[in-house]
Formats: sequence, C-alpha cells, structure tokens
Amino acid sequence: MRRTNTFAVRPLSEQDERLLRELLDASASLWNELNYERRQNFFDGDSVWDTADYRKRYIGVLGSATAQQVIRKNSEAWRSFFAAREDGEDTAPPGYWGNEDDGRELRTYIRNDQYTLETCERSRLEIPVGQDLKDEFGLGYHDRLRLEVCGAPKWDGEPGRLELYYDEVDDTFRAFQPVTVPDSRQDSPVADESAALDVGANNLVACTTTTGQQYCYEGRDLFARFRETTEKIARLQSKLREGRYSSRQIRRLYRKRARRRDHAQDALVRNLLERLYDEGVARVYVGDLSDVLSEHWSARVNEKTHQFWAYRSFIDRLGTTAEEYGITVEVRSEAYTTAECPACGERDETVRTGDVFWCPCGYEGHADLGASRTFLEAQAGTHFEVGSMARPVRLTWDNHEWRPTTPAPLQRTNSNEERTNRSTGDGNLASVGSV
Repeated sequence: MRRTNTFAVRPLSEQDERLLRELLDASASLWNELNYERRQNFFDGDSVWDTADYRKRYIGVLGSATAQQVIRKNSEAWRSFFAAREDGEDTAPPGYWGNEDDGRELRTYIRNDQYTLETCERSRLEIPVGQDLKDEFGLGYHDRLRLEVCGAPKWDGEPGRLELYYDEVDDTFRAFQPVTVPDSRQDSPVADESAALDVGANNLVACTTTTGQQYCYEGRDLFARFRETTEKIARLQSKLREGRYSSRQIRRLYRKRARRRDHAQDALVRNLLERLYDEGVARVYVGDLSDVLSEHWSARVNEKTHQFWAYRSFIDRLGTTAEEYGITVEVRSEAYTTAECPACGERDETVRTGDVFWCPCGYEGHADLGASRTFLEAQAGTHFEVGSMARPVRLTWDNHEWRPTTPAPLQRTNSNEERTNRSTGDGNLASVGSV
C-alpha cells in the first residue's frame, strides 16, 4: 500500500536556492515543451508519442535521470487522459506547468535511486543536478545539491520517486516521498468502520463516523480571504485600458487565489483522512452533487459554489489521497439528508437558519453535522440515538494547517441564501443552504 511522507525543504545558502530554482524551472520548461508538442500532435490527429528527444536537450541542466523522470511523468499523464476518454469521461488533455509570462510552476521528480534522504537531528536531502548547473555554481563532478529537511517521516517503507516543488503561497519548498508499506489497515478486521461527509462551502466538510465521532471544517474565513482577492482582481480589471481584459498582475492574483484554496483543501483532505484512519474507517461516503451545481440567482452563492468550493476537484483529491490510506471513497445520493430531522425523520416542517437546524419535535442542532449523520445512517445502516454522538471536533484554517477550535454558540440567522427543503425534481438536493 502506498503512503506519502511530506517535508519542508530549505536551501542552505542563497546560491543553493538559486540553483534549486533553476533546476525546478528547467524541469517545468521540459514538461511544457514536451507537452506542447504532444498537444499539437493530438489536435492534429497524430501520435502523441512521436516527439523530439527532450532528454538530450535537458540532460546538461537536469541530468539524464531527472530529465527521464519528468518525461515519464508526462507520459503517465497522457496515458491517464486516454484511459479516461475510453471510459467515456469528457476530460481535457494534460495542461502546462505555468508559462514564461506568469511564471512556471517550479516542480521536478527525482528517481528513487538518485536521491539520499536522511532524517535525524540534522536531516538532509541530496539530489543530483546536471553538469551545466554544476559548472555554473561551482560544484564538483561528483557533488550533489544538499538541502536541509524539516519534518519527520510518518511512514517507513520502500521509497518511491521524490517530488520537489515550490509552494508560492507559503514561500516554501516542499518534498513528497511516496513509500510502499508492507500492509494496509484496510486489510485488517480492525478497519471496518465507515464515515459520511456533508460537503459545502460555509462548512467545507461535516463528517460523522460509525464510532460516533464528528468533525466540522469551517470555511467562512477561507472564503472571506478568497473574496478579498476577487475584489482586488475586480478593481484592477476596472482600471484596464479599453479592449484589455487581463494583465500580468491579475493573472498572478488568479493563480495565487487558486493555489491558496487548493493548499487548504489538500491539507483538509489529509488531516481528515489521518483522523479517519486512526478511527479505523475503511469506507467513506460522500454526497453526489453533480446534478445540482446549477447557477443560482445570487452572484455570491455562485462564486462560493463554482470558484471557491470547487466540489469536483475536491472529490478527486479526496479519492486520490484516500488510496494512500487504504480507504475507499463511494459517491452516493444524499437526497433529503439536509432537510430530514435526525430525531424524528420529519422533512417538510424543518427549518435551517445559518448552521442551526430546528424541527417541530424539539430537536435543534448543527445543520451540516446532522446531515452527515443522517447520510451515514442511510448508507451504513447505522442508527444513532439522540445525544449519543461524541462532542464534535471543529477545525479552522490558520493559513498553514487545520487546528481544533472552541466552537461558538449556534445562532439562527436570516439569510435569503439559506432555505430548508431544497429538494429538486429528481430527488437530489440543491446545495444553496450549505454554501
């Protein structure tokens, strides 16, 4: 089973940082050149595998093994693209790692037998570089670039191909080391629990497990920052000359906004799955909202739903990361779960205002956590008595990681965006109330 160790990487000097940036930039250039030729071949109806020898072009900067790994990674992306097309999916060809005008995405891949990673009191990572870079930065023929590593490995196993990239949002270099561990908890009878997720944009994820634990990842502060960047983009667009629609600064803001959101979502998925793994969860149910992500009358709701929330990419990220933990993700219909009372099953007379769910039977609780509980009961055949759940763990994003926080009292609000009983004609639920 595959797992991933994550580290922060620090160059030991300004010269080492420049060298590392040139190495990553050259890898992005190689990817983009190769990918451009393959895209042109694809759109012209020619074979994407019939390309120039880019390994020879970049061997002086990257070294033979690293150039080969970037090419192999690009080939894997194209094979996945063709496999998705054969399965009937409407997907786009592999994209580029940025561009020269807005800046490339600094990233590379190092073969497992080409790097040395030592984690101890003074942890370090050594990676190869091409002879041209060695000559430019004064390294000897047998020298490698040495970097400081921060963080301890969580998994011990056979190391795989190392990924190095520059996180522009946090201004940090990061390393991802996949490892193959000897067994999976999923194969053990201990891992037989389930969990259900209610996914939204005010609360990004509300989760209930069959062990009685609940987690709520709050997203309002994240959306406020997302909204601030959106408003800054709008101000800059209003100042453009007539006939212009964008600028280099605007494109950078768009990219920074997306990367900040993706970083928070990546961290959320990993934080959640680590908690579920420790709970012994083997299966996660998540609601299928593909039929209800329609345009809404409110521009603010649309911005949350289609730009900030990014539901489909979140589900893809969840499924991919869950594989590392041996957890299965199943997308199921969550019809009526946000309108149904967990205590008595009432749907028509329930009321939701803000995060508060209220039923005439007297039940009052957190709307999204209640929905995830109802969803789990429907999918796993589990029934929870009212009051049997553990105290929910509420987490907020501090721009670096998700931290538990003391919950504020639930308050009802009057909002035109939030209504109850949002069922559509096909039995699904429109997610206005959860955005």
